[in-house]
Amino acid sequence: MSEERLISPIENQEDDKFDLSLRPKFFREYIGQEKIKENLAITISAAQKRAEPIEHVLLYGAPGLGKTTLAHVIANETGANIRVTSGPAIEKSGDLAAILTNLEPGDILFIDEIHRLPKAVEEILYPAMEDFALDIIMGKGPSARTLRLDLPKFTIVGATTMASLLSAPLRDRFGLTYHLNYYETNDIEKIINRSADILKVEIQDEAKKEIALRSRRTPRIANRLLKRVRDYCEVKGDGTINLTDCRQAFKILEIDDLGLDFVDRRILETIVDKFKGGPVGLNTLAAATGEEADTIENIYEPYLMQLGFLDRSPRGRVITHLGLKHLGKEVPGQDSLI
Repeated sequence: MSEERLISPIENQEDDKFDLSLRPKFFREYIGQEKIKENLAITISAAQKRAEPIEHVLLYGAPGLGKTTLAHVIANETGANIRVTSGPAIEKSGDLAAILTNLEPGDILFIDEIHRLPKAVEEILYPAMEDFALDIIMGKGPSARTLRLDLPKFTIVGATTMASLLSAPLRDRFGLTYHLNYYETNDIEKIINRSADILKVEIQDEAKKEIALRSRRTPRIANRLLKRVRDYCEVKGDGTINLTDCRQAFKILEIDDLGLDFVDRRILETIVDKFKGGPVGLNTLAAATGEEADTIENIYEPYLMQLGFLDRSPRGRVITHLGLKHLGKEVPGQDSLI
């Protein structure tokens, strides 16, 4: 499954410990997302002059782009304590109430996967975000009454990969909303260089570029690939990451020069070999490849579409001429291919 793939943007337990040592703590260390950093720096500076917490912040974008890291950077830049939780972890309104009543003035509450908050919990969050108050219902039926507890002023930083799943009332309560974009190759090279310095690994410039090109423009994947290539070079070489050993490592890992692995290629090859290049419906493609439809749509397809290898037509998925060229394949008589 996607969680086990080396080039999956989804965080795994191994990443959590590894990324923690590499995570930047301040804006000056955080590479990329320049406009977001600039806007946040101004907002934080202005709030500090007024001795107020910053407005609630919503960060959205694909997995692995640094939303969690940016939340911690915001906390460090404001000098605030950060509490970390996630939408699925807050099952009942009482769970959220316990968290909110333990916050100190100026604290930051980071809610990952905020789109997965239960509806009942979300409704408790509205007055907390807007009025810094917690409404507790006492009793049941006609005798029920509402008790309002004042909360210290705090900031919620929410992160989501699916902003469209956020309800309009919740989305509207965030004063600052930022979309994290995929990184440019030169920024990924800088991230690899910084990580290599922290890990005390010598890496040649050509090898940095080679890893960056396969990183799918995603920092989490870049750091994961750096780790695997480092391991290979320590065992098969002298510890220095050079271009030759780097390419050999990727050959063994079955990751090509654009960052596609065996699952990506299987999806494309299935469309060509079994469905003559498409169109093919998502559920049919899922059945033919043994992958879940949601996994194909949300994990595999976005990058294949970025590369221009796959297109979604009204009748289903179609491989493009660029995709065919990458695979070194042809589909006779398919003039409709893009």
